[in-house]
Amino acid sequence: MHYRRFAAIIAAGLALAGAPSAAASADTVRARDLGVPFAGKPGANNAITDVAGVEVGYVSLISGEGKLERGKGPVRTGVTAVLPRGKDSRTPVYAGWETSNAAGEMTGTVWLEERGYFDGPVMITNTHSVGVVRDAVVGWLADVKWPGAWFTPVVAETYDGMLNDINGFHVKPEHAMRAIQTAASGPVAEGNVGGGVGMQCFGFKGGTGTASRVIEMDGKAYTVGVLVQCNFGMRPWLRVAGAPVGEELAGKYLPETRGTQTAAANTGVAPGDGSIIVVMATDAPMLPHQLKRLAKRAAAGMGRMGDAGSNGSGDIFVAFSTANANVQSVGGTVISVETTPNDKLTLIFEAATQATEEAITNVLVAAETMTGANGYTVQRLPHAELRAILKKYGRLAAAK
Repeated sequence: MHYRRFAAIIAAGLALAGAPSAAASADTVRARDLGVPFAGKPGANNAITDVAGVEVGYVSLISGEGKLERGKGPVRTGVTAVLPRGKDSRTPVYAGWETSNAAGEMTGTVWLEERGYFDGPVMITNTHSVGVVRDAVVGWLADVKWPGAWFTPVVAETYDGMLNDINGFHVKPEHAMRAIQTAASGPVAEGNVGGGVGMQCFGFKGGTGTASRVIEMDGKAYTVGVLVQCNFGMRPWLRVAGAPVGEELAGKYLPETRGTQTAAANTGVAPGDGSIIVVMATDAPMLPHQLKRLAKRAAAGMGRMGDAGSNGSGDIFVAFSTANANVQSVGGTVISVETTPNDKLTLIFEAATQATEEAITNVLVAAETMTGANGYTVQRLPHAELRAILKKYGRLAAAK
């Protein structure tokens, strides 16, 4: 891709109308606002961007209604970009990845694991748009960041084909570019945004969520941040702060199809066979094998929500550390790096588990009811009933 072509894509992306940024609005409702109790101390924004340097960008594509017509809509999809050191950095980060069930895709992981670091953003979109997003990122890296080099960028997916015209290929290169170029630090929007627009979670509306934890080791504060794209879990499994919310709401607020087609006609995906992508960031010094261990803790956070890991779910996680500025040798020069002793990692693992649990809960609280292809409608988790259930089981905290 020549620079002129890439510049045109950037311009087209920035000119898109109605594509919100990642900044959270002042009236965003989060799990803590409803009195959901969580362990651990959150960062200033309770978001992955509490790790200094991390930026998040979104493009949300929502248009059309009624009968599914391939190539026309309805469109309920988008793109999310997570940039470890911000869009202007040329410095890689140490990273590791893991999966608890691999019915999904995250490109670039083989090379990431081999060398232990990666250069570009983590991008998340829908299942059938991984290729176009990957190619757009390659163009950005080759034309702007590392001319003449070769790349295997990290692009992940979850399936939005129940609500979205997924085979219409509505995600374009300019959408991926806008997600990157508009990425920012600070508060992060949640719910029906970015790659999470058309997702479901535990039989309710899913989407994108985030959270963070601040810990102290040897007199110094470190942050662990998490961003999730949730499209997983069966209704009966759902637990919030230990309360059996899924059981209490069994048979209520179920997804429905308005029209002649059944939900199964939209897709052959079985209930609960969705996926989750978890991106973890930390400023604690960690080496690639330690970050792989950190990534595994996403499954523990999912387990706190009651998830058992269905056969068809793609549960894929990536973790990176911004601590070491020198993660690769130029010209064969020996470099020195810092790391955290293994016997101190439990604090970081606990923080990641807590943040993952809260990020998923934030998705369920922030996401709003959505109607998509063929009138298929997914209800949001009802806030009043959630609070009533938490109170019933002695888990309701003071709203914050």
